[in-house]
Amino acid sequence: MLPQFGILAVVTQWQFAPIVTGFVVVLAALYGWGVVRVARRHPARPWPVWRTALFGAGLAVIVIATQSGIGAYDDLLFYDHMIQHLMLLMVAPPLLIAGQPLTLLLHASRNPLHTWAKRALRSRVASFLTWPVFGAALYALAVTAAHLTGLANLVERNQAVHNTEHALFLIIGYLFFLPILGNEPIRWRLSYPIRFVLLVLLMPIDTFTGVALGYGSASSPGVPVGPRPAWAPSPVSDLHTGGAVMWVAGDAIMFGLMMVVFLMWARDERASVNGRSFFERARRENLATLVASNPAAAGPSVVSPVLPTEHRTTIDDDEHLAAYNAYLARLNRHHDPAS
Repeated sequence: MLPQFGILAVVTQWQFAPIVTGFVVVLAALYGWGVVRVARRHPARPWPVWRTALFGAGLAVIVIATQSGIGAYDDLLFYDHMIQHLMLLMVAPPLLIAGQPLTLLLHASRNPLHTWAKRALRSRVASFLTWPVFGAALYALAVTAAHLTGLANLVERNQAVHNTEHALFLIIGYLFFLPILGNEPIRWRLSYPIRFVLLVLLMPIDTFTGVALGYGSASSPGVPVGPRPAWAPSPVSDLHTGGAVMWVAGDAIMFGLMMVVFLMWARDERASVNGRSFFERARRENLATLVASNPAAAGPSVVSPVLPTEHRTTIDDDEHLAAYNAYLARLNRHHDPAS
């Protein structure tokens, strides 16, 4: 019998899942290969360390959710089962997406792998799988069907179905969050308001599922069955706690991801403004240099009456335009044979 569930049990009660371990090791090795290849090919621009750290954190979340105490108690405690689902559906996928593995693949690969990967990412199948509407529908279906239908009872009885559910949650979470949080070379480029709205629209799915579980009865889908240790809550109480986990923690994670989208939006807006400011400063500096090197170019009509020319440090747009027109006129006279 497992000891009482808690932080100590999560840390000490580990179980080995060879398929999960192999999957994580392969992904980590491929990602590391890409990082090394990029560092060798572009020494001045190596792959960002923080992206590698986020991708590694995503893999760590998968391992913790399936092989630590959280994975060891998922057949016994329904609310632990819900914690596991949130980790696989809403925590691990955004971390993996932040690591930009698809972009890393394109940077690290050479032909023919590079061409094949590029075509695959732009194919109709990939475009459909990463279609935001498809991802949102999958997310809503996965959350509701896995917890509010008879599928929840099947997961309780069949370990193979239970493990398949874990894999599907990870894949569905990745497909849903990819066009919202990612910056990968896929077909879909959503504006930030649309990304924000998608998260807002999907949040009630978690809320509704959590509330439905919170008011469930002994006959509701997903109620734990079989012998239970003395320290475990009753099946119905366990179901209600799991509903609270889905409602409170699920909405909290979704709200946090909304804040991430908002910060991404603010960062891009600031970069865009700074870029415009840079080009505007360059334009003004070049035209100011032109007028300063040709003091007669602007003509008397645009000379400021406030300060003499030698004491002015800025030039307004009228002087810029007049100086540029005078400059073009002189070039035209210089190249005109009749002048």
